[in-house]
Amino acid sequence: MNDRIPKKMRAVVLTKPGEFEIREVPVPVPEPYEVLCRVRGVAICGSDPEIIRGDLAGTWPPSYPFIPGHEWAGEVVAVGENVLNFETGDRVAGEPWKGCGYCTSCLEGKYNLCENYGKEKTGFRHYGFISPGAYAQYCAYSIKSVSKLPSNISFLEAALVDTAGVALHGLELTGVTPGGTVAIIGPGPIGLLAMRLARCMGAAKIIAVGRGSRLEAAGRLGADLLVDFEREDPVKAVRAAANGSGVNQALECSGAKGTFHQAVRMVKQGGRVALLGVPEGEFMEPLPFKYICRNEIAIFAVKADPNTKHKVISLISSGQLIVKDLITHTFPLQEFGKALNTFVKRRDGAVKVVIEPNGTEKI
Repeated sequence: MNDRIPKKMRAVVLTKPGEFEIREVPVPVPEPYEVLCRVRGVAICGSDPEIIRGDLAGTWPPSYPFIPGHEWAGEVVAVGENVLNFETGDRVAGEPWKGCGYCTSCLEGKYNLCENYGKEKTGFRHYGFISPGAYAQYCAYSIKSVSKLPSNISFLEAALVDTAGVALHGLELTGVTPGGTVAIIGPGPIGLLAMRLARCMGAAKIIAVGRGSRLEAAGRLGADLLVDFEREDPVKAVRAAANGSGVNQALECSGAKGTFHQAVRMVKQGGRVALLGVPEGEFMEPLPFKYICRNEIAIFAVKADPNTKHKVISLISSGQLIVKDLITHTFPLQEFGKALNTFVKRRDGAVKVVIEPNGTEKI
């Protein structure tokens, strides 16, 4: 590697369930078809607290010690063997998934459903979950999991490409009716980005369903109508706002109990529902089986963000998708504990909290 690249780096290292340290660890060496990147911004994802707590220890992460983090952007500082399309100095954004490349799902472009999940000898990677992630000063990633950035996107903005990609994947599955109405249940980071992407894709009216500071944020960031589920029946309110017939698409972005059922009841006949929220733990959601059939309601489960990053980057670069005003807090790596607490407790109206492992950037 380049002599200017240090041998050691600082990283957030999970030591056991619920415990982590800022440690000095070796800088990874890029393998063939990998690039070594200096991490300039890494956003806290809603799945990170679950991983850090050790709720899925043994799977996410598979063992300890472990470096989490997967929503990041930075610059290439070294390339491994056989890397032809990236060079040092390239600005890039990362995504957590790399499929094996040869199973049926991967060949169909659905590498988020790779049939060799967890088998790293096949080439599969799930960075920040089972493969070392980006809460560090440097990370080594496959060239299949990084995308070049234009100069007009900051690293902080680019740390949200992965989040926006999940929202876009959901909207691509359901489609967006030009001139239609979309309901967003759960205006957290994914919900807020889904709201803006739906607008980019032609929705004329956006209804946000939530409560508290997140619902207020939806109002500031572009929702046409706010429904506070603590004050009124969300299904009745949404259907009334859609001329009584229901919305064209409903995106469940919270993972809360009961919201799947609500989304089904909110859409019109022939409407479509996307499930972007991930519930905590396991529970069964009762659904109106006959109602769904009689009204021909389509339901789409959403897993990660396959084949979306280039589209999101283009939308941000063109100015059609604004993300920087979702970044409410930034912290240096050594204050990761404070950053995590700010995100989890939603302190001071926190929406997206971004860690800067290698110094600050102005946007």
